[in-house]
Amino acid sequence: MTPAARVLRDVVFAEHPGFRPVSLDLHLPASEGPHLVVLQLHGGGWRVGTRAVFTPLVSEARSFGRITAAGLAVVAADYRLSGEATFPAQVDDVERALDWIAEHGPQHGLDPQRVVLWGGSAGGTLAALTAFRHPDRVRGVIDWYGVSDLLAMATKDATAGSREALWLGAPAADIPEVAIAASPVRQVAPDSPPFLLAHGADDTDVPASQSESLAAALVAAGVSAELHVIPNVGHFWREADEEVTDRIFDEAIDFALKVTSSTFA
Repeated sequence: MTPAARVLRDVVFAEHPGFRPVSLDLHLPASEGPHLVVLQLHGGGWRVGTRAVFTPLVSEARSFGRITAAGLAVVAADYRLSGEATFPAQVDDVERALDWIAEHGPQHGLDPQRVVLWGGSAGGTLAALTAFRHPDRVRGVIDWYGVSDLLAMATKDATAGSREALWLGAPAADIPEVAIAASPVRQVAPDSPPFLLAHGADDTDVPASQSESLAAALVAAGVSAELHVIPNVGHFWREADEEVTDRIFDEAIDFALKVTSSTFA
């Protein structure tokens, strides 16, 4: 992390009876606010992961540090994992993080009117679902290699122990109405915020077709959507060298700056 950046860790933003408190870390730029805000959601198949890791194969300095160096604040939020609660608890927790930004963000120099959701893998799915639930509270979504269609993923791994089934509470084919509600591609609406989707062409955990389907649905609905499929790269940007991951981060940062600008339409 850049030495001038400031980090406020372990801030509880949601408490649910019977569950652990849900916390966030606030990464602030060295500059004075009000800051544009990235609400960052980690991956891990909804069953593992932590807000401390932006994406597993990229260091903190080249992820959180790169974003704060560009002048954006990062609210890195945890959410209940599938061993604690099933869908839609995780989306509810992201909503609570948005509430925290609205209520407490200004005292930390955040601008709650200019928030971008940025998630990878499971976090990308949650970012998309939250944006569709609250298009008026989100300026844009950066969705990296997220699942968009739970029913399509069910053909790949339909067992009760799959990450998707553990999140939904049962295999998607057994509870199609829940799988549809948890599938971003089924929630697209014309008032959705702009999206930037990025996916490795060689991703074997979540096929690139998942992002392609969501991008197509967004465009069909008249929503601004960019899709970048990166050749020879897998899930979590496996096989990508630093030059490639730096470029992917820079494209996402540029998108965040663009959609939070006062002139973006």
